Amino acid sequence: MVDPQTLVFALFFTVFALLVWGRLRYDFVAFGALVIAAALGLVPGGEMFSGFGHSAVAIIALVLIVSRGLSASGAVELIAARLIRADRPLPLHIAAIAGVAAVLSAAINNVAALALLMPLDIEAANKAGRPTGQSLMPLSFATILGGMLTLIGTPPNIVISEFRADALGAPFGMFDFTPVGLAVAVAGILFVALIGWRLLPSREGPKDLRGDMARGRYVAELRVGAQDPDKPVAVHDLYPQAGEADVNIVGLIRGGRRRPGLAGRETLTEGDFLVVEGEPKAIEAFMGKTVLEFAGSERHEGGVTSKGLTLAEAIVPDGARIQGRSAYGLRLLARHSVTLLGVAREGRRFRDRVRLLDIRAGDVLLLLGTPERVAAAMDWLGVLPIEGRRTEVVQRHKAGAAIGVFGFAVLLAVLGVMPLGVALAGAVVGFVALGLVNGREVYDSVEWKVIVLLASLIPLAEAFERTGGADLLARQIVSLTSGYPAWATLVVLMVVTMTLSDFLNNVATTLIAAPVALSVAAATSGNPDTYLMAVAVAASCAFLTPIGHKNNTIILGPGGYRFGDFWRLGLPLEVLVIVVAVPMLLIVWPL
Repeated sequence: MVDPQTLVFALFFTVFALLVWGRLRYDFVAFGALVIAAALGLVPGGEMFSGFGHSAVAIIALVLIVSRGLSASGAVELIAARLIRADRPLPLHIAAIAGVAAVLSAAINNVAALALLMPLDIEAANKAGRPTGQSLMPLSFATILGGMLTLIGTPPNIVISEFRADALGAPFGMFDFTPVGLAVAVAGILFVALIGWRLLPSREGPKDLRGDMARGRYVAELRVGAQDPDKPVAVHDLYPQAGEADVNIVGLIRGGRRRPGLAGRETLTEGDFLVVEGEPKAIEAFMGKTVLEFAGSERHEGGVTSKGLTLAEAIVPDGARIQGRSAYGLRLLARHSVTLLGVAREGRRFRDRVRLLDIRAGDVLLLLGTPERVAAAMDWLGVLPIEGRRTEVVQRHKAGAAIGVFGFAVLLAVLGVMPLGVALAGAVVGFVALGLVNGREVYDSVEWKVIVLLASLIPLAEAFERTGGADLLARQIVSLTSGYPAWATLVVLMVVTMTLSDFLNNVATTLIAAPVALSVAAATSGNPDTYLMAVAVAASCAFLTPIGHKNNTIILGPGGYRFGDFWRLGLPLEVLVIVVAVPMLLIVWPL
């Protein structure tokens, strides 16, 4: 019979491999592993769904809803707009926007903070005439660093706090994370503002995308209308108009099939689709000079052909409804009378039909429709608007009330009047009463994939600890650092945790590393809080890859980054985090 510990390690190795592979949704992988563990008897049948009732799951869900309410009030936008100016030199601009990002991320979800600040950063880059790639990565990293400041700033802190409550009898407080988190965040922001941005590429020519959003070049399809049989028009006949409009003709689609090459000598017939590349305004100007119209515009009278159309840009975050699917597969046009006109992805041209293209996280979409329908479609697709705000949900006159409700809830939790979960639940009720979030938005605000992931991994983490897996890894770490000072053990634990976090979801990383940290503390007779705090800091530091944190995925396309670009800034930043965090941990949480 196979030893239970071996089975647990095999199961976790399989989960790790599948998550790094990335072809399957991480919530499906985690839940599947939970089912297998229950079938093998590693998780008692009665405890299989215990994670769904865990307080950490509820608190993370409540924090996401509160973030939605604060954003809807316009409070965050108001603060950011007053503190960020486009005329500052780049180091000062990065310091200012990164500082605002860190403070906001301490109170709201860091993905929401990035979504609100990214348009301001891109606008500043446009006015300064510089690539957005020089400041978008520092902005993303600042939102991650800012989450370390408070208990509710990032899911790893919440998970660590609740793990401490289960293991030691009491959770961490709201601001127990602040001393170490503040030191790390300040050092990190100073680094990215003064030195870090210089390590990022500043690509020239066609590869200098200005974040795809800033320059706004898309691959789009234009439908060929009725033709005069006496005056046939070939594709190459449209080259002069394309040149005047600064549009590139890159292909022709007929009968659902791409014609070979650029199809310059092909004669246009009604129903063909011309594939072009250019900025939204340029594509529209080219369409006006020719017998072309937007793809899909013939499908719905009073829909996308109605007056008052708008072209809107949106970025695809990880977990969006459209991720991994096409506009055609989702029936976007039929459902919302909105056309996916173009897609920008790291400057690459697509050989597939735009409406048939499987969308990836980090893609920038160009949507066509009436303002109301485009806004509804963005919300349904789960994408983030780039220019402007969702004015129909921003209620700026309620900003003061929203801040007051949130501040009162935090105060009650800090003073110990009521548990954090109860206080946040009260804030949600207050936001609903104020009309900042409605019933549907309460559920839409929750990132259910993370909830299922966390709820599935909690019983698995308990099995990992119960079968001695955590003790085994802890003994390996202690043995590796035997004869070295105590801080060396902290460094190894943080390096291992950071490495996991660069490839796994930070919640999964925390659940794996937390029991190991507790076992290391027991093996070295050290303070468990020191090691738990080390895990909390390290689990948040996903700076080496665009897949380690959702914010890194979001900026990948808009910043014109490549996978390896994250190492340039991320590796020295992770080293700096360890250099700053370890002494602070030993001072604030002495061994």
